[in-house]
Amino acid sequence: MVDPDTLLLSRIQFGFVISFHIIFPAFTIGLASWLAFLAGMYLKTKRTLWRELYLFWLKIFAVSFALGVVSGIVMSFQFGTNWAELSARAGNILGPLLAYEVLTAFFLEATFLGVMLFGWRRISPQLHFFATCMVAIGTLVSTFWIISANSWMHTPRGHEIVDGIYHAADWFQIIFNPSFPVRLVHMVLAAYLTTCFVIGGVSAVYLLKRRHQEGATLMLKLSIAFAAIAVPTQIFVGDIHGLKVHEHQPMKLAAMEGIWETERGAPLLLFAWPDKEKEENRYAVGIPKLGSIIITHDPDGEIKGLKEVSPEDRPPVAPVFFAFRVMVGVGVLMLLVVVWSGIQWKRGMLAQSRSLLRAWAFMTPAGFIAILAGWYTTEIGRQPYVIYGLMRTEEAATPLNPGSVITSLAVFATVYLFVFVSGTYYLLKLLRKGPQPVEDAMRHPEDKTPARPLSVPEEEVV
Repeated sequence: MVDPDTLLLSRIQFGFVISFHIIFPAFTIGLASWLAFLAGMYLKTKRTLWRELYLFWLKIFAVSFALGVVSGIVMSFQFGTNWAELSARAGNILGPLLAYEVLTAFFLEATFLGVMLFGWRRISPQLHFFATCMVAIGTLVSTFWIISANSWMHTPRGHEIVDGIYHAADWFQIIFNPSFPVRLVHMVLAAYLTTCFVIGGVSAVYLLKRRHQEGATLMLKLSIAFAAIAVPTQIFVGDIHGLKVHEHQPMKLAAMEGIWETERGAPLLLFAWPDKEKEENRYAVGIPKLGSIIITHDPDGEIKGLKEVSPEDRPPVAPVFFAFRVMVGVGVLMLLVVVWSGIQWKRGMLAQSRSLLRAWAFMTPAGFIAILAGWYTTEIGRQPYVIYGLMRTEEAATPLNPGSVITSLAVFATVYLFVFVSGTYYLLKLLRKGPQPVEDAMRHPEDKTPARPLSVPEEEVV
């Protein structure tokens, strides 16, 4: 039996590591596709501006990719140190899925990343565009396998259990388990929106400071156009995801909605304070029947409450309840900013509306916040199971001494904070500098566009 303190510390350590790790792959997934778009536009138009933007965001991608790799290495080690029982019992399924991610995705990215970073002037623009596309595809393939493995742990299918060991019976069912397709789309859209709002926010800052105005205006318009499609799509996909959770993980849904008693015509709680001890909500403010309408598409639809199961089988309610509202709240803010942007664009006041530009600058980290809140909702809501309905979290943990876990947690926290602060400082330094004109030495022989003058230094801007 694993010591409760060891279990708690192991969970904190894994949560800490993944919180740092996930923001970088999420950013690079969207950024790789953005770079492929920029490279394609440059290939089509031979316009220098596209090349300047490409080289600028390529630097951001390289640093973010490196930070994602460094922060992700530790996660794999934890499966053997803190979660050895999970590895021993479910390794026959999780191991190959993670191995496929390395073989089909990471190698693909690593192979073409060097060409993408250093191949300019050494290869043709067409081949360089191809290398960029391969890196972008690699990030999506990586997402495919990671989400498949994680989704199987939420909705396990296609396996058989022999003497407590999980064996693959049908790989198609394992990979394409019930929650996988919608979770994959939901995650990719979240990654794209994260990058979209970073690009839009950075562009807004440049416009507020009257720097890089041509490139900033172009990037802001592209961000708005993409967000106008992606944000409503994400809301639609999120609704489908909610239906899947209602079907396969009813207690997670009950925690998300703060529903204690099974009821029909459940309200949508805008705010409440879940009281675990009294098994009720305090200070509840809700809209009658809207919860059932959203979740079941029926005003009188039934939603199971947390009291359907014993307390030890329920997820922690408050973290799931509030994290879910943070995620949804950020999504609503994104939608409002996009609608506002569309109005100002139509009026021809997009770059002149300083209040709108400040709103975009404020929303720069919105995607990161939404992704973290969404993952907290998903992973904490799965508790007390690590493989939903089959293996409890305490059964998956390694019976370590609490002191050793505290030591490793302290080391990880120290190293991660150093790496995160250093990496973020350098990224901000690159962002403050902004896109730079392509020097003659960096210009491809096919690029006939005259070089543009250097941008005015930030310190000279009044």
